[in-house]
Amino acid sequence: MDTPLHTVAVVGLGTMGTGIADVLTRAGREVIGIDISEQAARRAVASLEASTARAVARERITEEERRDILARFRTFTDLQAAADAELVIEVVPESYELKQQVFAALDAVVAPTAILATGTNALSVTRLAAESAHPERVLGLHFFNPAPAMKLVEVVSSVLTAPPAVDAVTQLALDLGKEPVAVGDRPGFVADGLLFGYLNQAAAMYESKYASREDIDAAMKLGCGLPMGPLELLDLIGIDTARTVLEAMYSDSHDRLHAPAPILGQLAEAGLTGRKAGRGFYTYETPGSATVVADGQTPDTIAGTGGGREIRSVGVAGSGTMASGIAEVFAKAGYDVVLAARGLEKAETAKSRIAKSLSRSVDKGRMTAGARDETLARITPAGALEAFAEVDLAVEAVAEDLGVKQQLFASLDKICKPGAVLATTTSSLPVVACARATSRPQDVIGMHFFNPAPAMKLVEVVRTVLTSDEVHATVRQVTAKIRKHPVDCGDRAGFIVNALLFPYLNNAIKMVQEHYATLDDIDAAMKLGGGYPMGPFELLDVVGLDVSLAIEKVLHAEFRDPGLAPAPLLEHLVAAGCLGRKTGRGFREYARR
Repeated sequence: MDTPLHTVAVVGLGTMGTGIADVLTRAGREVIGIDISEQAARRAVASLEASTARAVARERITEEERRDILARFRTFTDLQAAADAELVIEVVPESYELKQQVFAALDAVVAPTAILATGTNALSVTRLAAESAHPERVLGLHFFNPAPAMKLVEVVSSVLTAPPAVDAVTQLALDLGKEPVAVGDRPGFVADGLLFGYLNQAAAMYESKYASREDIDAAMKLGCGLPMGPLELLDLIGIDTARTVLEAMYSDSHDRLHAPAPILGQLAEAGLTGRKAGRGFYTYETPGSATVVADGQTPDTIAGTGGGREIRSVGVAGSGTMASGIAEVFAKAGYDVVLAARGLEKAETAKSRIAKSLSRSVDKGRMTAGARDETLARITPAGALEAFAEVDLAVEAVAEDLGVKQQLFASLDKICKPGAVLATTTSSLPVVACARATSRPQDVIGMHFFNPAPAMKLVEVVRTVLTSDEVHATVRQVTAKIRKHPVDCGDRAGFIVNALLFPYLNNAIKMVQEHYATLDDIDAAMKLGGGYPMGPFELLDVVGLDVSLAIEKVLHAEFRDPGLAPAPLLEHLVAAGCLGRKTGRGFREYARR
């Protein structure tokens, strides 16, 4: 199998097959495109013509290079055309029976030395190999959509795959400018194995009416920096495809987090499979269009404005990074801010931190020196909560300890004037427990800012069963005035972002714990295959392993799902004092500052 894989057949010319053919032809390979549909073959040729024309217009290739690329792509409707291929990549629909038929037919057509690769992300590569005439040449080659843009390629070996076959396709991936990651044969592999559990939980969250589809998607994009929200992504992938992948994952793992949310089955059975059908979680202009149009579930942006209390002054309790960041946000938006800490010196230090942050903005040309001085003048440091006597909104950003927060809310209840809104920035504790520490639970709400508060646009607005409509409206209005994006969610563990993010991080730890993949490969897979700004282990070390473990424990205690139990490896690292960047060692080691 020491072959340069110069001639490659691509079986199945849908979106993925067409994308793979595009990548291969541009890299100088002769590509044989095969599809039983002549219409699909014509669309594939038209797609390559259009993409290369754009490349010429952008001066990335010459007209002569374009002609050479187009000449290297030939299409057929019969598998016999693959006879001379050194590598065949099948990307037909996710049906084991269909793929098995393709492989059986290819056994009779291609040379014994040809490599057969399946593009599946859910079905067993081992099973396909075992039923092949030459199981040693069968492997998985999982590209990501859109194939020309996405850098990741998962190279999937079964126990039957010959190492030279793996080496040959790995080298091909490198020649294509891709980043190959070697993985074993299990449903979802690395990237989809982590991604689809997260998508499934988002679908279940929406199905339970915990949050709107728009708020779920906005929360994950703004709170985690993801390129798409989970429900948008499900519509792009195809809800039927997602259900198939999850069924395969659940049959392998028996983890309830992988059991497809019922709404996926309902939508798939109704033919509402996402963009390709023109309707899924969202409604689209036409089948295949990316343009979302309003439907019966689209929120009325006019409704819900007004009806709140007037907020002129804000108190922020705390002296840490989050407290100073929140104080900066309110002051920049024109509010008078009282920044209270345990002692005037700590409050002054927090204000100094804000001054440095604002000066950096001036240096970068984001604000004028005059605006900086005006913002700082609006912040009054205080050494005791009594300074909150006349504020209209009190926001606590103290330690994530329920006892500490309840004690603080009991104090605010006595100090703050009637009608003042009391808000907690907790990310994991029950807001209602803070509310019950006061005599005015109707005035208590959650405002979960994300770190760093000046830069992050998201605020989760957490309403308890006791929060009044007026207070909810007030906080929504204030959040808009400070130029943040509010998303509504109920008072349960993790709210939106952490409830979806931390099970995904926990599952990544389990992959390493089970020796399925390395830290580096998992981080690379999620950045290159999922478009995540950071890999899960990079993120865990930044957040802090102790913080992550605490959130995992809260989620597990609330939902009682065995799949949410913290990975033992995480518990062991925390017990050893390896908490991430802040201690110099977590999943990786860091240079001490």
